[in-house]
Amino acid sequence: MIRADNPREAEIRSTLAALCDAFNAHDLDRIMAFFAEDCVLEMPRGSEPFGARFTGKPAVRAALATRFEGLPDVHYGDARHFVDLAAGTGMSKWTLTGTTRDGTRRHVHGCDFYTFRDGLVIAKDSYWKIVE
Repeated sequence: MIRADNPREAEIRSTLAALCDAFNAHDLDRIMAFFAEDCVLEMPRGSEPFGARFTGKPAVRAALATRFEGLPDVHYGDARHFVDLAAGTGMSKWTLTGTTRDGTRRHVHGCDFYTFRDGLVIAKDSYWKIVE
């Protein structure tokens, strides 16, 4: 159950929970329904300090598809969601589990920072721990 004193906070928390459910269902159509056309995604890995950046709904969708291709059984468990109304942002903390195509098991903590405009995600910035 989503509890919040402010209706906007409750809406963002509900959206974060629904996004997590859509990611766990590996449903790209449902995931992308939450994103604005001009959205930006920053993934944890890449050659820049921000990782890899993808701009626009088609590029974001393609980048997210690689997560499901690389970790076909990926799951975001133990999700907790937080909201900063002043900044129009939300954060989801989770534990990612999954197995790569070559059989390597992943089990890491991570989080996503989301920025919203008019109820849609305009930015998703993803982080996860490096387990060695």
